[in-house]
Amino acid sequence: MTNADELRGVLADLAAGRIDVDAAMARLAEAGFDDLGFARLDTDRERRTGIAEVIFAPGKTDEQLEALVGRSLERHGKVLVTRLEADRGAALVARFPGLRHHAAARVLEARPVGGPRHLPVAVVSAGTSDLPVAEEAAVVLEHLGHPVDRVADVGVAGIHRLFAELGRLRAARAVVVVAGMEGALPSVVAGLVDRPVVAVPTSVGYGASFGGVAALLGMLNSCAAGIGVVNIDNGFGAATLVHRIARADGGGA
Repeated sequence: MTNADELRGVLADLAAGRIDVDAAMARLAEAGFDDLGFARLDTDRERRTGIAEVIFAPGKTDEQLEALVGRSLERHGKVLVTRLEADRGAALVARFPGLRHHAAARVLEARPVGGPRHLPVAVVSAGTSDLPVAEEAAVVLEHLGHPVDRVADVGVAGIHRLFAELGRLRAARAVVVVAGMEGALPSVVAGLVDRPVVAVPTSVGYGASFGGVAALLGMLNSCAAGIGVVNIDNGFGAATLVHRIARADGGGA
């Protein structure tokens, strides 16, 4: 069984007498994955976790991506692919009408029309160089049904820029903060708002940033309470963590 809506459909058909108990049992006993030979698409993940399986593009051939995207659309009526470059995205958009490739975020998606609306989230980036990771978080949140307020280029080198946007941050129900260099911005934000803050270190910085490790360690050692930290450049992970928090808080379907 692929998701909660399909489970409700089976139970509704059974209650209305459109199917009998044996037919309902057969539909409920589906394997929960589609075996494509090279991959087993987890068709049951959305029911278990609230988020359908997401396709990570690197390492997959064009043919494998086409098969996975096609089957996801067939199964769920939606699809989400991360870390997909523009040329590969364009080929899939041409193959499957209705797909959209977000070049800055490197995300390909199709979402159901009129899907559920969840809690508003602010996505804050320290510098312009952090925008690709921030956009990945923002697009994934929007795919999952969250209105997103993007607040860009408010890093600590010019902290007055952040203070000018505090009203927007405080209006959100959660804040994703994306920063490289020393990774100080999430600590500042968490000291100013009463919302959950998810910090995303980026690999932006000079030599001693060690590809984002300095920002990661800075965020993990924050003196501000209430910060969750995800992996380096992992905007996707931040978005899905916020979505899980929202569902647990009653702000999701």
